[in-house]
Amino acid sequence: MRNEIKNWKSIRFSRSSLECIKRSNMMNALILLLAITILSSCGTTKKEQLIIQEQGSFAVGGTVITNPGTFDPYNQTTEGQTFHGDHAYVFYQVPAKARKHPLVMWHGIGQFSKTWETTPDGREGYQNIFLRRKFPVYVIDQPRRGNASRSMAEGTITPTPDEQGWFGTFRVGIWPNYFEGVQFSRDAETINQYFRQMVPNVGPIDINVNANAVSALFTKIGPAVLVSHSHSGGMGWVTAVKNQNIKAIVSYEPGSGFIFPEGEVPAPIPMAGGTLTAVGVPMSDFMKLTKIPIIIYYGDFIPEKPIDNPGQDGWRARLEMARMWRDAVNKHGGDVTVVHLPEIGIKGNTHFPFSDLNNVEIADLMSEWLKEKGLDK
Repeated sequence: MRNEIKNWKSIRFSRSSLECIKRSNMMNALILLLAITILSSCGTTKKEQLIIQEQGSFAVGGTVITNPGTFDPYNQTTEGQTFHGDHAYVFYQVPAKARKHPLVMWHGIGQFSKTWETTPDGREGYQNIFLRRKFPVYVIDQPRRGNASRSMAEGTITPTPDEQGWFGTFRVGIWPNYFEGVQFSRDAETINQYFRQMVPNVGPIDINVNANAVSALFTKIGPAVLVSHSHSGGMGWVTAVKNQNIKAIVSYEPGSGFIFPEGEVPAPIPMAGGTLTAVGVPMSDFMKLTKIPIIIYYGDFIPEKPIDNPGQDGWRARLEMARMWRDAVNKHGGDVTVVHLPEIGIKGNTHFPFSDLNNVEIADLMSEWLKEKGLDK
């Protein structure tokens, strides 16, 4: 053995042999690196490249206060100065080879445009899902909220702990327990992100101020589809009355503001913790809602009969009111559909179906409806 070792130590390599060995080692390293790259990508789904042709942001609507007097830049007071406020903030993206009708996405109460962006558990939200489906997408912050926080009315923001209550109202569960089968990731970071996407009102909610600002957006961009959520559902009906550039409405869990013809307003619906009332409007205004297709979606965990838990029972009343509203609009020649997702076999959805774990499946329903109504061209 010692002789063999001596013989091995006595071996001498030529310069060309050493270069060959170096090249061989480099090649092996490259092959190893390529193998690692391939193996590390196994089990992951790469999305197709998303090409954005145009994007930007702007304010729309709102009013201006002008103080009397003359502004002196060297001795500044409020005299002669202006204040711009009560506008909506809009961020938009237009994909390459875009479809004709943009989607305008309007958040619900306590929310802002983040609602439609990345989901709390880190997946693509409706903004990207529908950009990939070639729709121009406009996401808005209504006046006095989020990026549109220049309010014409005074407001007070008090940090009030209330998130466990919203956990129930948004039907994720009954704190601290999640509903069985809920389409919501149960890890700590998801619930952290979920609570952090809530924002305060910097001034009182004003339905007409909000509807006017969003109507101004539709005047600016032309015919489009309104996608509303929760509190913006009722304001969406008002906006559609104001502006005929709204060619359809997709509303996720509208919570209030159902408008009926005067003389046909249903009785208030009792619910745990309060009463749900409808609103009467002139027949001429109501009839404008019969000219466009409207679809409404509600998620799961909504009781069929009254219960004591206000977080759930309120949605029983709202679903009942939505069905009454559907019947009223359709009786006058409209085209309203109400979909209760568990009734069509889709279970586990919260108050935010568009960001739940099955949001692609929910988006597919919306895509099918848009195609059915000729709005995906």
